[in-house]
Amino acid sequence: MKSMPKGFPKDFLWGGAIAANQAEGAYDEGGKGLCVADILKVQDKGSLKKKSNKEATTESIAFALQDQEGYYPKRYGIDFYHTYKDDLKLLAGTGMNSFRTSINWARIFPNGDDDEPNEEGLKFYDDLFDEMHKNGMEPLVTLSHYEMPLNIALKYNGWYSRETIDMFVRYAKTVFERYKDKVKYWITVNQINLIHHESFNHLGIPADRVDNLWEAKFQGVHNECTACALATKIGHEINPDFQIGMMVYDGLSEPLTCKPEDVFANMKRNQMEYFFSDLLLRGEYPGYAIRFFEEKRFHLDIRPEDEKVLKENTADFLAISYYYTICSSAESMKNYGVNEDGAVMNPHLDASEWGWAIDPLGLRTVLNYYYDRYQKPIAIAENGFGTFDTVEEDGSIHDTRRIMYLREHVRAMKEAIKDGVEVFGYYPWGPIDIVSCSSSEMSKRYGFIYVDLDDYGKGTGKRRKKDSYDWYKKVVASNGEDLCE
Repeated sequence: MKSMPKGFPKDFLWGGAIAANQAEGAYDEGGKGLCVADILKVQDKGSLKKKSNKEATTESIAFALQDQEGYYPKRYGIDFYHTYKDDLKLLAGTGMNSFRTSINWARIFPNGDDDEPNEEGLKFYDDLFDEMHKNGMEPLVTLSHYEMPLNIALKYNGWYSRETIDMFVRYAKTVFERYKDKVKYWITVNQINLIHHESFNHLGIPADRVDNLWEAKFQGVHNECTACALATKIGHEINPDFQIGMMVYDGLSEPLTCKPEDVFANMKRNQMEYFFSDLLLRGEYPGYAIRFFEEKRFHLDIRPEDEKVLKENTADFLAISYYYTICSSAESMKNYGVNEDGAVMNPHLDASEWGWAIDPLGLRTVLNYYYDRYQKPIAIAENGFGTFDTVEEDGSIHDTRRIMYLREHVRAMKEAIKDGVEVFGYYPWGPIDIVSCSSSEMSKRYGFIYVDLDDYGKGTGKRRKKDSYDWYKKVVASNGEDLCE
């Protein structure tokens, strides 16, 4: 009989995670084409709790392309495209032995349907991965992290079109072959289940181009999952040592009350959150999803050859992003649909300024849920605390709340490992400040490293360490044993 693990494995991957579209900038350099994130304007008005990217239309895209007055932060990021050598060296000072980033699809195939890949883009990632290895970091690379070439959305309606399957597979094959000796760990699609709050950013389907957007999203998901399975097949053929995972945003909820109606509604909601990982980790359409589609009268183009490739090419591991927990009830699920996930915030928990409930114990809970369901290794590909930071007169940044948040989540992760959950990596989100995904702002900061830029890209760009930098350094050096309480 095996004994209970006492702590983190000796080969545990302590990392940090960013996305190309939020960090690199240089949107018009190196032969890059526009991607879907490049048309997202800073959201400087309205409630912090309601800022998100949902839908785009042909008209709104056209406006963004012609707009000369608005500011589009993801076109500029934190200039990581030019500063990555210094930034990686600074990040390496924490002792992290891994780093997650993405390849901007539009740097490799600027229009998606190009005859040949862009060599300048390929060379950039050659240099980036080399620099990561130089700094002792194992790359974890996401193929699609809200960086679909905009042309695919405009010309093909994004993932709604089966033509996008072929374009993605060609892109994946290109980078798998190019980096087969530099990258071992891959994630096919970032947070593939986010079809409510990051809809266009993820699926690239202009809302005005389809008759039934809700149906179109699930068609897009099917096409996307089929492409992921095909890419996984090709990747394993190119390098059998590749570890190719799939990723979900942890959208599991708990019943708002113990009323049977709430418990049942919560169960039905969670089934459709598990749907994406069931498809890519188990390789088949579950009965609950088939019933869901039939009751919604969705008519999806699901072909026998798609089902075969899904069954034969399941993902090697599960990656999750975990930030907060939510609840659902019979009443809240009445809103479940095209742009609503049917969830409400947990009333028993404190929350950040953005309304994200703080629940470290929830991380231990969901890690057990996922591992019990799939028995596959798990990487926590994102976890972090977005908040405002204050630079003191002496230049110091005392981000105590961030440290407290991360400390308790690392503690919960350790307890899940002791429960028997096979967790192999931890990647706090945004170890260096980057443009926020949901609101395209800099004010919502996650990093151990402060970047002197405001929501409109004004500032020196200077990097400075926060208190959390030294905290994480001690955690990594002790392999998660010294949490600096």
